[in-house]
Amino acid sequence: MKFSTRTTYGVRAMIALAAHYGQGSLSLQNISLAEQISRGYLERLFAQLKKDGLVKSEKGKDGGYRLSKDPKRTNMFEIIKSLEGKMSPFHCVDEKGKIYCSEKCQCGATKMLVDVQKAINNTLKAIKLKDLV
Repeated sequence: MKFSTRTTYGVRAMIALAAHYGQGSLSLQNISLAEQISRGYLERLFAQLKKDGLVKSEKGKDGGYRLSKDPKRTNMFEIIKSLEGKMSPFHCVDEKGKIYCSEKCQCGATKMLVDVQKAINNTLKAIKLKDLV
């Protein structure tokens, strides 16, 4: 399984927000400078994170972004799913473990694929954003 830079950069930005949690908003400019990520790229990532309810934006002089909920209640699965879209490394198994092989498929690998899928998802769900600060 290979995540894109969307995930790498998005998780780094979310960790920055978690470290700043309870202290108000953090501007994308500050995150950009601290994390060495282009502001334009962060804007696209944060648009998706906001759409999925993981961050809130505030306008004005002291505006920026903040987490929508406590970093103890936000897990890596929901962040990565927001950034990457579907969370299935296998083409024939969805993120909930439903198998989409052809009826004639006799590969014998589906149980293993489902087990790996569940292990990945459960591991990501167990890692809270607060754990990474």
